[in-house]
Amino acid sequence: MTEKIRVRYAPSPTGLLHIGNARTALFNYLFARHYGGTFIIRIEDTDRKRHVEDGERSQLDNLRWLGMDWDESPETHENYRQSERLEIYKTYIDQLLEDEKAFYSYKTPEELEADRGRQEALHQAPHYVDEYAGMDEIARLSYIEDRQAAGIVPTVRLKVHEDREYAWDDMVKGHTSFEGGNIGGDWVIQKADGYPTYNFAVVVDDHLMEITHVLRGDDHIANTPKQLMVYEALGWEAPKFGHMTLITNAATGKKLSKRDTDTLQFIEDYRAKGYLPEAVFNFIAFLGWNPGGEDEIYSRDELIKLFDEARLSKAPAAFDQKKLDWIDGDYIKKLSPEALEVLTKPFLAAAGRWNDESAALIKLYQPQLKYGEEIVSLTDLFFEDFPALGDAENEVLADEGAKIVIAAFREKLSALTDAEYKAEFILPLFKEVQNETGIKGKKLWMPIRVATTGVVHGPELHTALEILGKDESLKRLDNQL
Repeated sequence: MTEKIRVRYAPSPTGLLHIGNARTALFNYLFARHYGGTFIIRIEDTDRKRHVEDGERSQLDNLRWLGMDWDESPETHENYRQSERLEIYKTYIDQLLEDEKAFYSYKTPEELEADRGRQEALHQAPHYVDEYAGMDEIARLSYIEDRQAAGIVPTVRLKVHEDREYAWDDMVKGHTSFEGGNIGGDWVIQKADGYPTYNFAVVVDDHLMEITHVLRGDDHIANTPKQLMVYEALGWEAPKFGHMTLITNAATGKKLSKRDTDTLQFIEDYRAKGYLPEAVFNFIAFLGWNPGGEDEIYSRDELIKLFDEARLSKAPAAFDQKKLDWIDGDYIKKLSPEALEVLTKPFLAAAGRWNDESAALIKLYQPQLKYGEEIVSLTDLFFEDFPALGDAENEVLADEGAKIVIAAFREKLSALTDAEYKAEFILPLFKEVQNETGIKGKKLWMPIRVATTGVVHGPELHTALEILGKDESLKRLDNQL
């Protein structure tokens, strides 16, 4: 890139930061940082009906939590919220009206709805029907006077060249084009309340902020031809556009929906459950992009260095919760004891499980922990009653050698003194039982694990038995026998 890159993430404060919006922000961030460009945050808050009071804070706080920083934002620059730019938009609305590239429309919502009903009955695509069709200048002025006298507040519509093609070379999809006649007719650029519509305001903002590239989700692709019309009407050069493919649910293959309750979709959810921000950043970076090769664990700085917009995928990005858990687990494995305690202590403390042995407990589960909150369910065997056994556990205990190894191990475990009841002395007992019974491998370990923990998979068994305590371990072995 020889030009100076300026990109933006422009959320609407209508809710919490969603995984899809986080990806848009992250790819713009990586793009800007890779080329030494400028990353801008702009708040698009003209949709007052859906405005959420805490929406802007959620966006900025969660982007910071993920590890992103930016160069310009409402925190550092004036008029970086659309609601603060109404006079700016009015200037360009007035210019288009004066140049007769836009006009006042007095059609009421009821009339527009009636038009849509007739079009639907005729199997036509929804479109604006020219309210001034067939009128001479006198009739036109009379129509406007009547509407104004009735108290109807007009909208402003942009005149559409229906015979024109609007095309661009998309950074992700390649050459893309739309026919002007498929847009739906002259469309509203200023609503009756005086606020500009999204497709008008975003063009003014991007032009005045000198945005060079617009990288966003595929759901915006139908907006691009409308925005190109505004650039054309105002005589401005358009930025380069790139539309990333949608994110799908890996389990269903369908577009990720807020109804997918089995999938965490808001960054607040990840924070609340104790995911590591570096891991979530890493995971999101692979939703529609990859650097090539087999590796999937990269630091933020590595991702900045490797980012290449040419490697943005044309195929849908599958959101796989299991993959996120695997990535987060890999980061957790590398945490220092101090960092591991910071991650897990709030969850154990809230469950009333933080005590003198907690440091050993969290270290025991570090290799299998996928996110901070999971430490509570993983440690149930130390704080809850012995669980009801499932089919897999009962199958282990049904083996003909199970009772033999449990009895032999129980005898050797009981022979340890209280001073000797440590993991380092418990571990050799398994070898002794093997030598004594001739039973080895899973047929040795699994019955003892199920008898003492109630599950077929778990942490290092000799360390778990030390933390469980001699009396409780013997009690569980006796109960099983």
